[in-house]
Amino acid sequence: MANPLEQFEIKRYAELSVAGADAAFTNASLFMLLVLGITLLFFWLGSRNPQLVPGRWQAALEGVTGFISGMVDENIGPKGRAFVPFVFSLFIFVLVANLVGLFPYSFTVTSHIIVTFAFAALIFLVCVGVGLWKHGLHFFSLFVPENTPIVLMPLIVLIELISFLSRPLTLSIRLFANMTAGHILLKVFAGFVISLAAAGGALAAISVLPFAMTVAFYGLELIVAVVQAYVFALLTCIYLNDSINLH
Repeated sequence: MANPLEQFEIKRYAELSVAGADAAFTNASLFMLLVLGITLLFFWLGSRNPQLVPGRWQAALEGVTGFISGMVDENIGPKGRAFVPFVFSLFIFVLVANLVGLFPYSFTVTSHIIVTFAFAALIFLVCVGVGLWKHGLHFFSLFVPENTPIVLMPLIVLIELISFLSRPLTLSIRLFANMTAGHILLKVFAGFVISLAAAGGALAAISVLPFAMTVAFYGLELIVAVVQAYVFALLTCIYLNDSINLH
């Protein structure tokens, strides 16, 4: 049976160094460019010929844009309108990357924690920057909930601070873990199908069971790919709401 972790291996295609740092072109780089290309193609198809009665691609683009705008309005309010492009970009990139990773012999960019952590760290820095820009030092009142008893103040502040600082880690691990675990399960059950079918006889007949599980897990992974992109965007809105509106 093939190693289920082999699909996550980084393969170097071209060696490259920038200011002494390793910047080799890898399969991860290739698929991130592919995701970017698919995203740009989606934008182009949806906006190349705008009509009063939208076609399929225009309706799809307007639907996704309206969905993200509604999410921002619901979770941040009118003050969050300026961040719709930011949230939309995160959502569409993660969604396309998750979906591309479901194709056979492809590479799932979001299954690597360095990628998800980079996005999460960017979100964290944007939230901190927005909070300080809008509220100055009053931003730190975020760590002091209203009506907190003086006796509990040190403990509550510590808990709030740890919770705030852990956001990049939890946000990145959630996406990484879900995509990695799902792809490992798919690989394992697909391996069972091949191994049992190759054995022949009664074992070949049994291979229909792991095949059915593979199909079921594939459908589940399709749902997970969409849900995880939604959760990533939703949590971004929630974190931005804390920075913009405080408590």
